[in-house]
Amino acid sequence: MTGRSNELSRRRILRAGALAALAAPLVSACSAGVDENPDPLAALLAQAQATAGAAAGQAAAATALTGQVAALKAEVDRLNRPKAATPSTPTAGGIKGSLAALRKQATTLLPSQSAYRAGLVASVAAGCAGLQRVTAALGPGDDAGSLDALATTKLTGASVDAVQQALAAEYAAIWIYGLATAYLPGDYGNALTAGSAEHQQRRDLCERALTASGATPAAPEAAYVPPKPVTDGPSAMAVIATAEGDAASAWLGVAGRAGDSTLRALAGEALIACVRRATPWRMEGGQKPPVEALPGMPA
Repeated sequence: MTGRSNELSRRRILRAGALAALAAPLVSACSAGVDENPDPLAALLAQAQATAGAAAGQAAAATALTGQVAALKAEVDRLNRPKAATPSTPTAGGIKGSLAALRKQATTLLPSQSAYRAGLVASVAAGCAGLQRVTAALGPGDDAGSLDALATTKLTGASVDAVQQALAAEYAAIWIYGLATAYLPGDYGNALTAGSAEHQQRRDLCERALTASGATPAAPEAAYVPPKPVTDGPSAMAVIATAEGDAASAWLGVAGRAGDSTLRALAGEALIACVRRATPWRMEGGQKPPVEALPGMPA
């Protein structure tokens, strides 16, 4: 993809892939009848509501958490399943403790979900993880867990295409980090090196997983055209944040198309890693909000 039209097509494919992965299961969910078991997302919604209530004075957190509450409530109401008792969740430690609890609850719930719900829960966890990097009052939070198991995870069906899309996003991110290096001063050297290394590791894991599953990893393009010209430091920061956002969308697509709980969990960790890497670049570049309410989800 050496032309602008090809680059835009690549971005559309990544976004469309995530959207298709998350939207398609709605048909089967609606046609399967009413599930009489309590809705597992009801407790996550209660925690999100409690966390949003504790976010007074933290504008970025309040905005993002309000968006998460709305998305979770819409999904819980959509299926209209029985709601188990969800007592008010204590906010020990204020917003910091409540935010950490919400992230942990979403991460724990993710592997047991499927399709759209897996993407939604992964996005909530990633949004929390990103907010934890905004200010000391919210975090710092932990970095993403290890993705080493990805290399030996058996990919089948739609998960093969999803990981191919994630691999394409990793290739692009590595190239973008190299481009940005020419426009940012030495003070950013460590962040650039660390970011590039993180994407290289995920690239290698994707390639190994695809090969082990009998698929041929797609090759990288010779060059990529940024959505906007990179001419200085601020535009370099913006394009890095965009590349991280594209990678987040691709990994959310993996979470929504994963055929097993292990791959869903790994995709969630990769999504978290992208969002936590993107947040400082968005803040340095003056982008608002510093963290999207539901990172990776189609706008």
